[in-house]
Amino acid sequence: MNLDSPLQPPAGARAVHVTEHRGHGGALQRSDWLAEEVPVALVFNGISHAVMMASPQDLEDFALGFGLTEGLLLSPGELHGVEVLPVGDDPHMAQGIEVQMAVSSACAWRLKGRRRSLEGRTGCGLCGTDSLADACRAVPTPTPRSVAPQALALAMASLRDWQPLQQLTGATHAAAFCDLDGAVQLVREDVGRHNALDKLVGAMVRARLAPDTGFIAISSRASYEMVHKTAMAGVSVLAAVSAPTARAVDTALAAGIALAGFVRGQDCVAYTHPERLHPEGIGLHTP
Repeated sequence: MNLDSPLQPPAGARAVHVTEHRGHGGALQRSDWLAEEVPVALVFNGISHAVMMASPQDLEDFALGFGLTEGLLLSPGELHGVEVLPVGDDPHMAQGIEVQMAVSSACAWRLKGRRRSLEGRTGCGLCGTDSLADACRAVPTPTPRSVAPQALALAMASLRDWQPLQQLTGATHAAAFCDLDGAVQLVREDVGRHNALDKLVGAMVRARLAPDTGFIAISSRASYEMVHKTAMAGVSVLAAVSAPTARAVDTALAAGIALAGFVRGQDCVAYTHPERLHPEGIGLHTP
């Protein structure tokens, strides 16, 4: 994006020189900012479990959130420590980053039964899943909460102000945790929408934010995995700027999640549990 250079660019952005061709035939040489996209290996007790293409910031949050939403960690206490180690010595093209996670013996044993190798794609959530059972895991049912459309609108309108990397590069997604009145509490960005949500979940746990005190807003479509991860995080309302998929709606129904799509301006579409996405629901903390 052609924006003025910030004094302190956010982590995950890199400056490049580009030539911009205008419609009138002229060419402009200028500097620009690109979002970093780095292979990130999630290593559990020395064994690489997944390699995801991700933004290189907030990786401690990513490790914790990924472990929880994938059901690899049954509780935050099973993660004993995280160490982030860059791999390679080229500053312009990092070979990758290893996120080394020390986990409990129970978690390590569980991983042996669900071993999979993910060659991650930023737009893919199920790459490498080695069985249909893993791809269609049961989801928990979070405590239901009601949220008014006005709160969803407020959250989505505020989200851009919480996305410095997106404003600078135009290439990242965001996931936000908002209180029941729509005030944004916490945001994480990433080149991958699933990664952004995993980072948010990890950050919520580390910040001790109770999942039943708000809802999640995302700057993308609501796929099956986005709904599944929301349920695993214990959050009962998901608002997306774009449409859900059919399986996402089925999953939201099974998990008791109120799913809203096309949250734009003052408008939204309630795909599940419309009684919990009602104008009179603003400020309510019960179904």
